[in-house]
Amino acid sequence: MAYLQNNGWKDRPGAIAGVVAVHALVGYALVTGLSFTKIVETVKNPKGIFVPEVKLPPPPPPPDPTPQPTEAVVSPKMVAPKPPVDLNPARPPVDTTPVIIPVPDPLPYVVPRPTPSANATIPPAPRPAFDAVGAVPRGNPGSWVTVDDYRSSWINRELTGVARFRLDIAANGRVSNCTITGSSGHPELDKATCALLTSRARFDPAKDTSGAKVAGTYSSAVRWELPD
Repeated sequence: MAYLQNNGWKDRPGAIAGVVAVHALVGYALVTGLSFTKIVETVKNPKGIFVPEVKLPPPPPPPDPTPQPTEAVVSPKMVAPKPPVDLNPARPPVDTTPVIIPVPDPLPYVVPRPTPSANATIPPAPRPAFDAVGAVPRGNPGSWVTVDDYRSSWINRELTGVARFRLDIAANGRVSNCTITGSSGHPELDKATCALLTSRARFDPAKDTSGAKVAGTYSSAVRWELPD
């Protein structure tokens, strides 16, 4: 035997009330959840750990608003337009003449100019009347400086060497100046060389192409050796 029970919503008032209560709670939770803020609870140090207090520097003051310099208004440079280029300028008139102007010959010549022949030869230049000669020593140059000119102090010090010299010879044949061109290594010997040559040397003076006596030069050397 089967029983079929069919209850309508009017037979379940408790269920309806429960559904209404659930919807009300859900709506309340939604409304209060939107305005919920987090609660932060300050908890004291439970374990006694020392945490140093760090003081943060105050924020820098805001910069003073400074007015930005305005760009100077520069007027554009005025440039005058270039005049149009005339491709066919008017040239000044040139006065021409049919007369041919002769060009002068830079070299003078005898009129009429002689015609050179094929066998013509150029005459040689005239030779000078005399040949130029240099100054020539008179007598034996070896007698200008001798062993007798060696001083005893130079012999004791054993001063030796070769003194090279150049003499300036005047037109009268005498020495006007003496120059040591190569030292003997000892100033005493060099000085004695020029002193002896200036006082003893004599020359036949130099002559030019006309035969006139002129100044000249003479170069040689004196060897200073210890006497035996």
